[in-house]
Amino acid sequence: MQIEIRGAERLSFRERQVVSLKEMGYTSEEIAGRLKISPGTVATLFNRARTKGYEVVIVIPGDPLALFGESDGDEEKGG
Repeated sequence: MQIEIRGAERLSFRERQVVSLKEMGYTSEEIAGRLKISPGTVATLFNRARTKGYEVVIVIPGDPLALFGESDGDEEKGG
């Protein structure tokens, strides 16, 4: 699984860093420590990025949820 940030070209480098870490579930305090900035700066960057508009999309390769039936190897073979 991977995430894709659509509209990332509108964000600054720091905004992309903060958005990526936020979307991966890190807290503002964890992000601040990792990027060596204050939690207030994290909040400012995240809010600024949100006003610029971006969309986070989860990309799941293949069909892990089996939405389209079973694969050839898993099909029941009846007689």
